[in-house]
Amino acid sequence: MNPYQKYILPRLLNSTMRREETEKLRPGVVSQAVGRVLEVGFGSGLNLPHYRGILKLYALDPSLELYNLAETRIKEVSFPVEYIKASAENIPLSENTIDTVVSTWSMCSIPRPELALKEIFRVLKPGGKFIFIEHGKSPGRLTAKWQKWLTPIFGYVSGGCHLDREVDQLISQAGFKITELETFPQKRRPLLFMYKGVALAKK
Repeated sequence: MNPYQKYILPRLLNSTMRREETEKLRPGVVSQAVGRVLEVGFGSGLNLPHYRGILKLYALDPSLELYNLAETRIKEVSFPVEYIKASAENIPLSENTIDTVVSTWSMCSIPRPELALKEIFRVLKPGGKFIFIEHGKSPGRLTAKWQKWLTPIFGYVSGGCHLDREVDQLISQAGFKITELETFPQKRRPLLFMYKGVALAKK
């Protein structure tokens, strides 16, 4: 890990993920979580204030530097938070043990999202929920072309983020049944096309 990724990128992500348009979307997603919850891509804990009545949160993120930025937020919640320093492609939890998995703008930067989604499916209890909001490929042909062209550059400066992943297809291919799905572009950043929804682990 180079100095940019270790010291600068965590603070950059903490700042950019607090944009007004992004912050407005968090509560409606995160507040749906129940029981024992795994958050994939916990980052600097920006979702913490929006959890309601959960039993425990497993905070999975490969970046200890980002997790350390969440220290103050963690102290303000009433539920226990357990940090898991790992990739979503290899989650160190037993199968069928998690009630809800939450992912907010995390799948874009995981090198092998198909493996991560299979791991999420594995750790969820039968009928458990995967609640997500991600950005991915736009249905607009021109926008999709720009996403493809810009992904290598965008990924270099933003921790491997991909603009053009077909999020709904990836989730379905991992075995989930998508029960709710809303798609829309961000008004101020049209290259970020949103996928917001809920998927069930049908086992």
